[in-house]
Amino acid sequence: MFNTITVVGAGNVGATAAQRLAEKNLARTILMLDVVEGVPQGKGLDQWQSGPIEGYDTKVVGSNDYDAATGSELFVVTAGIARKPGMSRDDLVKTNAGIVASVSAEIARVSPDAMVIVVSNPLDAMCYVARKGTGFPRERVFGMAGVLDTARYRTFLSEAMGISVQDIQAMVLGGHGDTMVPLVSYTTVSGIPVQQLLSQEKIDAIVARTRAGGAEIVGHLKTGSAYYAPSAAAVQMVEAIVLDQKRVLPASAWLTGEYGLRDVYLGVPVKIGRGGIEEIIEVTLTDSERSQLGTSADAVRVIQNLIDQG
Repeated sequence: MFNTITVVGAGNVGATAAQRLAEKNLARTILMLDVVEGVPQGKGLDQWQSGPIEGYDTKVVGSNDYDAATGSELFVVTAGIARKPGMSRDDLVKTNAGIVASVSAEIARVSPDAMVIVVSNPLDAMCYVARKGTGFPRERVFGMAGVLDTARYRTFLSEAMGISVQDIQAMVLGGHGDTMVPLVSYTTVSGIPVQQLLSQEKIDAIVARTRAGGAEIVGHLKTGSAYYAPSAAAVQMVEAIVLDQKRVLPASAWLTGEYGLRDVYLGVPVKIGRGGIEEIIEVTLTDSERSQLGTSADAVRVIQNLIDQG
């Protein structure tokens, strides 16, 4: 158990993540930070009062002041504007880059030894902003993307096959956007290759739906974006850190030569434990998957370059 986990942003993703973190008793205190006065305080008090019913002793509090997060061991950054219909994750870059840069500077000021999990979109580019803004090593600044994308992929596979999601092993790599790379070659059902259970046409359709998974939800909601699954994904990563689980999960990590790629944040398999990203795991990819991963990295670099140009 950590002493304090801070969630930056008390909107739908942040508030839901804070509630899930409290319910799992992963810290003595969950702090929600937000620029809107009263919102994190009110939501935090409401969540704290859920404790006697849900059976957790974690205290949930809200603040508008980063000094309240002094010494926090881990930050989950959800701050930023959400996508609207017709808006890609990349359309968010200018506004959210400014927000995340400001957040990162404050994190470095009040908790220089903390770990940072970025959830803000466009995800991989915001990891880049957070690493620059904090000056932290790559082990302590990474992004939640692959866990969510993989969950969507597994959900759609489960529906297509009429099989429990618990028996589907899969992983989605690459940037958190249209160029993500579901690893079909590693997708199995209790060890059975998915190609033996579904036609290639059906697999291709599921891959396409996975890549558009966030946009599909935005299209339904009209005025917001997904938050139940994204918050669950972020909390799974937090749990792996707090409990030192050594989980192998896909996360957006800063690459320095892995997979033949460098100087870019990209979703790859990593081992997550108390030290944050403890290892980047390189697996053998098909020629097609390796090519797709390179294309995805190029797309992320375009946004990183835009950020560098101001």
